[in-house]
Amino acid sequence: MAGKNYTIGMAGHIDHGKTSLTKALTNIDTDRLKEEKERNISIELGFAPLKLKGANFHVSIIDVPGHERFIRQMIAGVAGIDLVIITIAADEGIMPQTKEHIDILSLLQVERAIIAITKVDKADEELLELVIDDVRQYMKDTHFHDAPMLCVDSLSEKGIPELEEQIVKELEQTPIRNAKNPFRMPIDQVFTLKGVGTIVRGTIYDGAIQKGEPFYVLPGQQMGKARQLQVHHEEVNAASAGQRAAINVVGIDREELERGDVFVKNPKYFDQSDTIDVSLKLLNDIQTPIKQRAPIKLHTGANEVYGKIVFFDRNKVQQDSNEILCQIRLQKPIVVNRGDRFILRRATPVETLGGGWIINPVGEKYKFGPKTIEQLQQVKEGSPETLVKQLLNEEKWLERHELIRKLSLDEATIDQLLHDLEQLGEVVYVHQHYATAITLETLWNDIETRLTEFHQEHPLKEGMNKPELLQLYDGPKKVIEELLNQWLKDKQLKQSQQYLSLYTFTPHLPSQWKKRMGNVLEQMKLDQIQVKEWEEYVLNESIPAELANDFKAYVIREKSAYPLSEKHVINAQVFLEKVKELSEQTDEYFTLSDAKDVWGVSRKYLIPLLELLDELQYTERVDRDRRWLCRPN
Repeated sequence: MAGKNYTIGMAGHIDHGKTSLTKALTNIDTDRLKEEKERNISIELGFAPLKLKGANFHVSIIDVPGHERFIRQMIAGVAGIDLVIITIAADEGIMPQTKEHIDILSLLQVERAIIAITKVDKADEELLELVIDDVRQYMKDTHFHDAPMLCVDSLSEKGIPELEEQIVKELEQTPIRNAKNPFRMPIDQVFTLKGVGTIVRGTIYDGAIQKGEPFYVLPGQQMGKARQLQVHHEEVNAASAGQRAAINVVGIDREELERGDVFVKNPKYFDQSDTIDVSLKLLNDIQTPIKQRAPIKLHTGANEVYGKIVFFDRNKVQQDSNEILCQIRLQKPIVVNRGDRFILRRATPVETLGGGWIINPVGEKYKFGPKTIEQLQQVKEGSPETLVKQLLNEEKWLERHELIRKLSLDEATIDQLLHDLEQLGEVVYVHQHYATAITLETLWNDIETRLTEFHQEHPLKEGMNKPELLQLYDGPKKVIEELLNQWLKDKQLKQSQQYLSLYTFTPHLPSQWKKRMGNVLEQMKLDQIQVKEWEEYVLNESIPAELANDFKAYVIREKSAYPLSEKHVINAQVFLEKVKELSEQTDEYFTLSDAKDVWGVSRKYLIPLLELLDELQYTERVDRDRRWLCRPN
């Protein structure tokens, strides 16, 4: 799908106009549940597509619940967003859930935000100015102190065009998610539809998935298949990083899926763990101290998992402005990556404690004391090996000198690391460039998929034009070319002239046209050497022009026919029989009249037939005559 994919979160206190603002922007009411309609509050996540004028973006809006009781759904909704709109009602100002939402968004490091002062038609000018001043004052000490602020009213649509313009400005400065990384989609909704089956929804964090592709569900390793894909109720063939997607699942029962599960295509790229090492930042207003091994709730992605917190340098904490390196031990395994953000909440009484990022998704049991803190600090900062792999995962292909420059590591250290990683099979070296084995495998999988699709769409063609294939990839061209050569040697690919195909592929007649194409060949054979124009044969069988050209090239390439002229093709078997007939009835030298007497055709066919004889080196011209060079058996 062309264009950039983004997800916007709509956050704020209950009844501060999130759902109404979403409807004003998208013309879609995201309150879907009967209970939501009756209580006039959002309980579950609501989703809507946002179309922005003049912008090549594909944007989803997530309307998260504002009520304190539904904070779990709120965290699941904002975990994968690129931009947040924080709604603050002009007739109420900043409220408790406004503050908690801002805290959570800050801890999750959502970088870009727009402050929307809503319901401005309900406040007089003096009250509106007071609210705006209060909001500006409060935001000064938050993560969003530079966020633009706009006044809007969803009912009168005052300020909505200006808000749309600001959204475009913010998204233009927002980097897109990586669609080349291994596919990962946390599930935040699971349900069934009569006559359709199990449906899951989620935001794709990394990579892409195509209709019909198999996937795995983690934790565990149940395997399923994406029967159908939808993005905002529209069926699509593929969905990629940054998009909200609904997947019609086959092969896995509804009861085997739950919110927080993660869909992946290759489980070897992901760890399943119930012990994670984290860098934790506490909020400033925690009600009571957090004690050693206190029960907590961890929120990450769409997960909400109970566990306990383990400190290695203290037995309790209430206020600490510095990061705390500690461990979370969970009641069940989750699937996370290094760098994923999380929120920590107290199990009871419920309150948000803080959040941070995962420094190690697969922790172990460590001893209490400064040595463990020092070890965790090294893990957090990243070992040279981790830094090399992390940089290569981000940049894909780098030369040795680039690694040295970007990581500020000495040559000896880099050389030893690269050697060790090559020996372990984690890093590959191709044409003076290094990359991770994951990057190489991802590249091959992508090329294999593209060629498979090409073969399915063009079964008559030898393969894909090599220069066209090379243009699809941003990596160093020499690297891609060397890899293609290696895959040719390994018999994963094959090449004919400038065309590349999968090694196992053989051009063939498309099944849906096989009978009609067979009719063309049969009629051409019946017409012997006085063939009609090729276009007439294919039109009689209603074969489309583009397919007819591929068909013509195919029969000539397969030597089941020869081109007589630009418009005429002759059956190869018929032609060979006529060559034998001419050979048997002529001497070493023969004239145009001799050939005409044998074949009984006009000059319209005679001249092209004799020229084809010359081209195939059966004969050669000698003045006005022809001489046999090679007589057919």
